[in-house]
Amino acid sequence: MNVDYSTKTYLETLDAYWRATNYLSVGQLYLKDNPLLREPLKDSDVKVKPIGHWGTIPGQNFIYAHLNRVINKYDLDMFYVEGPGHGGQVMVSNSYLDGTYTEIYPTITQDIPGMKKLFKQFSFPGGIASHAAPETPGSIHEGGELGYSLSHSVGAILDHPNLISAVVIGDGEAETGPLAASWFSNRFINPITDGAVLPILHLNGFKISNPTILSRQSKEELTAYFTGMGWEPYFVEGEDPNQMHPEMAKVLDTIIEKIEAIQKNARENNDTTRPAWPVLIFRSPKGWTGPKQWDNVPNENSFRAHQVPIPVDQKNMKHAPALLEWMNSYRPEELFDANGRLKAEIAEILPTGNKRMGMNPVTNAGNLIKDLHLPNFRNYALDNSVPGKVIAQDMAVLGKYLREVILLNEDNRNFRIFGPDETLSNRLGPVFEVTKRQWLDQIKEPNDEFMAPYGRVIDSQLSEHQAEGLLEGYVLTGRHGFFASYEAFLRVVDSMITQHFKWLRKATDQVWRTDIPSLNVVATSTVFQQDHNGYTHQDPGLLGHLADKKPEFIREYLPSDANTLLAVFDTILNDRQKINLIVSSKHPRPQWFSADEARELVDTGLKIIDWASTDQDGEPDIVFASSGTEPTLESLAAISILHEKLPELKIRYINVVDLLKLRSQKLDPRGFSDAEFEKYFTNDKPVIFAFHGYEGLIKDLFFDRHNHNLHVHGYRENGDITTPFDMRVLNQMDRYDLVKEAVLSLPDADKYTAIVDEMDAMVKKHNEYIREEGLDLPEVENWVWKGLK
Repeated sequence: MNVDYSTKTYLETLDAYWRATNYLSVGQLYLKDNPLLREPLKDSDVKVKPIGHWGTIPGQNFIYAHLNRVINKYDLDMFYVEGPGHGGQVMVSNSYLDGTYTEIYPTITQDIPGMKKLFKQFSFPGGIASHAAPETPGSIHEGGELGYSLSHSVGAILDHPNLISAVVIGDGEAETGPLAASWFSNRFINPITDGAVLPILHLNGFKISNPTILSRQSKEELTAYFTGMGWEPYFVEGEDPNQMHPEMAKVLDTIIEKIEAIQKNARENNDTTRPAWPVLIFRSPKGWTGPKQWDNVPNENSFRAHQVPIPVDQKNMKHAPALLEWMNSYRPEELFDANGRLKAEIAEILPTGNKRMGMNPVTNAGNLIKDLHLPNFRNYALDNSVPGKVIAQDMAVLGKYLREVILLNEDNRNFRIFGPDETLSNRLGPVFEVTKRQWLDQIKEPNDEFMAPYGRVIDSQLSEHQAEGLLEGYVLTGRHGFFASYEAFLRVVDSMITQHFKWLRKATDQVWRTDIPSLNVVATSTVFQQDHNGYTHQDPGLLGHLADKKPEFIREYLPSDANTLLAVFDTILNDRQKINLIVSSKHPRPQWFSADEARELVDTGLKIIDWASTDQDGEPDIVFASSGTEPTLESLAAISILHEKLPELKIRYINVVDLLKLRSQKLDPRGFSDAEFEKYFTNDKPVIFAFHGYEGLIKDLFFDRHNHNLHVHGYRENGDITTPFDMRVLNQMDRYDLVKEAVLSLPDADKYTAIVDEMDAMVKKHNEYIREEGLDLPEVENWVWKGLK
């Protein structure tokens, strides 16, 4: 069918569609019955407490309508990211009118009874959220916490060469640090192998009660800003729909043709010069088409339009006539037929099938996922037949494994590594033997290293938010990867990770949503190994932060050597619907566990280590346990000292990798029953637990157990620029304090005062030595595991 998408008749139909979306959006705020107002409005038709937002809605509905137009005109593969947050009606209204909503939720029919259900459920108990939440067709981004829309959008279009992400960025959101940083995303979009992002900055002028900063900038200032950031700005501004429709159509046509020209040139000529991608700056009044004034002050085009403009509810119908006037201003009788369905001549202009943005396959990507081809991790495992003999860097060993993962999946292009300028620092250098950092800006050799227009690593921007956001967009659309960063600075994005958890939690409740690849986060440069960084770099708190979330979605792995790290990655890289936190060492370390032991440690979560135990599978006198690299080293050193001093003492040593498996089955089905737990930790013997993080987390894990004879040594918020071993001494997580705690926990502790005095003397010697020499004691530096004879 030949259609002229620019005629007055077409744009009038588009305007009718826009009015229909606005009508539905207001109705969702206020009504729970009588959806088309074909009966006199009664108090029972209105919600007891209308909750939601109006200000951003009409501008977004306008944008959405025009995006539908260009999808049809140019046969685009496009989806919508709603950045402004509380604009949930936008994607609900539009997906309802194009039929998507009814296909997913068959009870929300395209008629009057269905519209009634649509209205009632919005921001209502047992209904749907006021955000573009996981319940919303087409959404990969809720927007409840502002700042991540552009990063998510860029992550989504990586390795999707035909996809366009149309991302609407609210001018309030544009003031956040993460969003401001994400304008640099154009440095990472390869016009040959990736799709395109169309950022649409929606300037409607106001936040909750303040003007927005960018809305007060002139067109010249905005042009200079975005040009300087490497974008080509286009403007559509105004408030008269009769003028705005043809202008928006003209500008969007220009933008789409510019995107297609960029990609055509790049792909035909292998031109990877960084293009100036278009950005649309759309200026319209906040609360457009709503009440001009209320209570003798401006409403439209003011902050007062942000939420619910007219105070009408079931118990306050005084101003109901004004609500009726507002809703009827959209002329619903021209928009919906007798049954309440969008009139056929209006619906005819909408995209169909998977061209509808609510049905774009990437927004529910389970059917698109291709499992990674993984090498056998045992091929990269170290020979630890003699525990502690091999010295290696865990992350460097992992780098060799990841090098092979990249090679095996190069054709599928579905695996990437993200981080903030730390891939080499994190000892993952082997990956650069087979790939580069993706970087579309100038490359100045030999000063720059491992940079190219195409690569599987994106780590060239010093922003945790950007790296995490790109990974989230990548996995939300069905691909695999991980984000590695220094442990303390993962706290920069802990709220962002929480938002992803909330997405997973709600998405899992939707039977129509498919599971997506897990979000994998690697913490390095950890608290107990600080060679040159100080107190600012010491915070293992993400462990506790995530442990508070729903257990089915969270895994926390603390591999204590390279082989267990390899086994963890073999487990998580094809994982689904989880957040996996991996705490790993990048420093030279003794290596402890065979590949078989590593596999068992990861699969079971923990293991009694026979070669470091003297209880001979019987009842121990004391249990040592550790979780983490340095805690394992210090525990084994403490066990060797204790065995030397008290050779008859029956010691059991347990290494813990999958930390949250220690939970009670009453809290987590993956956890251990009390009987299983006591097989490891007994029900009354002292447990000396050396832990990588804050001690309260281990105490919580033991709270429901019978054995409360627990002595935890973890991070006690004591830090400085100091030696690695001194960090452990400062927090009493060192071998000498562990030995001291062990003997003091025994029933006849008074017998061991000499050992306590000796351990105190060693700590004193340590403190004096490092302050004189700047190095750790030779007894510490040169210690090796010699076994228990």
